[in-house]
Amino acid sequence: MTSAPRRAPKAGIHPDPSKTWLRRAWPIVRAHRALLITSLVLSFIGLIVQVQIPDLVRIGIDEALVDRTDGLMKYVWLIAALAVVQGVINFLARLYLLRTAYEMEYDLRNLVFAHMMRMSYAFYDRVQSGELISRATSDIRAVQMYLAFGPSILVQCTIAGIAFALMVSINAPLAVVAMLTMPVIAVLGIRMRKAIFPVSWLIQSRLAGVATVVDENIQGVRIVKSFAAERRQLNTLAKAADGVRWAYTTDSRIRSRWLPVMDNLPRLGLAMVLLIGGLMVLEGNATVGTIVAFNSYVLMLQPPFRMLGMIIMMGQRAAASAQRIYDILDTPADIVDPATPVVPEPRGDVRFEGVRFAYPDGTLALDGLDLHIRPGETVALVGATGSGKSTVARLVARFYDPEAGSVLVDGADVRDYPLETLRDRVGIVPDEPFLFSVSLHDNIAFGRPSATREQVVAAARAAGADGFITDLPRGYDTVVGERGYTLSGGQRQRVAIARALLVNPPVLVLDDATSAIDVRVEHGIHEALRDLMRDRTTIVVAHRLATIGLADRVVLIENGQAVADGTHASLLESEPRYRRVLASTHQEVVA
Repeated sequence: MTSAPRRAPKAGIHPDPSKTWLRRAWPIVRAHRALLITSLVLSFIGLIVQVQIPDLVRIGIDEALVDRTDGLMKYVWLIAALAVVQGVINFLARLYLLRTAYEMEYDLRNLVFAHMMRMSYAFYDRVQSGELISRATSDIRAVQMYLAFGPSILVQCTIAGIAFALMVSINAPLAVVAMLTMPVIAVLGIRMRKAIFPVSWLIQSRLAGVATVVDENIQGVRIVKSFAAERRQLNTLAKAADGVRWAYTTDSRIRSRWLPVMDNLPRLGLAMVLLIGGLMVLEGNATVGTIVAFNSYVLMLQPPFRMLGMIIMMGQRAAASAQRIYDILDTPADIVDPATPVVPEPRGDVRFEGVRFAYPDGTLALDGLDLHIRPGETVALVGATGSGKSTVARLVARFYDPEAGSVLVDGADVRDYPLETLRDRVGIVPDEPFLFSVSLHDNIAFGRPSATREQVVAAARAAGADGFITDLPRGYDTVVGERGYTLSGGQRQRVAIARALLVNPPVLVLDDATSAIDVRVEHGIHEALRDLMRDRTTIVVAHRLATIGLADRVVLIENGQAVADGTHASLLESEPRYRRVLASTHQEVVA
């Protein structure tokens, strides 16, 4: 599977959780400061140009129309030129601002995704996938919007100060009248901010709940349909959506209470300018051009204060989203590379010494397991459901760490291996194989992207997958549907076996990997596997007798312990617990 190399984020989040969310995000803003500052400077220059236009209108009216001391067209051309200059500057400012926004979003998204990829199985056991999807999409977008557009909006708001300075230079008393309503707007903005923050958090949380329901129902659509549960699941989604609707309605109610007042207070200032200014014109203390210019300046003040309300809401939404993102980034990965890694020669020796392990929900899986699998040996793990067989496979690859005891590969504790090295040495074929929505070639070559077509085909033949793949219209270039559901369960398992075999690991774990494969096809796969397993250490989590027949030894697992060890024939003769497990397994297969 080929892809362009990933550019590393330019900066990360500050690790100190005691800092405010903005201070923690500051390294990302600082990493893109060149683009952001360029955009803000251009935006500010554009504002300077913009506020000159009403002043030119004032001078043009007073000198060209009222006093008739100057030509009108000179001011027309000057105003037109300033408008063109402002348009070009605003275009460049917007371009650089959008580039900054998308660069920040890229960094945030990669930081979150990279951290999620470092997290262990235990993290995903307790966190819902829909929640993670929401935090990696809508929450990141909310933070990005504020980090990039917040400073720009603040710069836009400086037009109020620039306009006020020009109004003071033209007519100070009238400038004070025009700005009388602005302190009231500031107080209202602060009160609205306090009211919106908890609702913003609630909105993001409930959106994540909806994402979870949608994600689970898309992934489990076959189960939903098989039980005709569409209506019930629609009701579940409707309940989650009602929660979002209530939160959005509450948010809208708060905004509708405050924003109309904040939007219309500048218009009250306009009315006061017209009243007071008109009286001043009648008394000879102001000109008609001044009233027209002030009218433009007061109208110019409305968008900044409207944007002030917007930035308050954006800030509350971003603060809530940032905390949800930080919840992920602040969760430490518990399965990490060691400080001083050990990389012994690969032989395929696997040993469990007094291993005890319980899952995050408290389920005890292994309780003092002792097991030694020698290099090149094939061992079948047999036991009742829940006895701990699959857990053995997960601990060998260090998907989890044991609570007590040690798991050794080639004499070194798996916790002392670099993770990438360990998982190159331990290949696992799970009982529920996952395929990506790419070609079958890329699925098989997932662990070894540089593999040639000949190598991919050889692995597929060994896994018994070449026959059905070549029968497909596009053969190995056929793109499977999401999760590989366009293939049968047995076909997916064969592709997963081929994927593991292509990596050619010294230790191969087959976690009931042929359970969905037809018995006749399974026999052919076993014949191929016998050759491939000859010089490879293989752990087979087995239920079928045919799979057990691949093994040199059989280990009976019960209550998280190895309670019997020997050949299939010897255990069948001497161990009643082994016979009971085989009998119950046979009944399940027949059923």
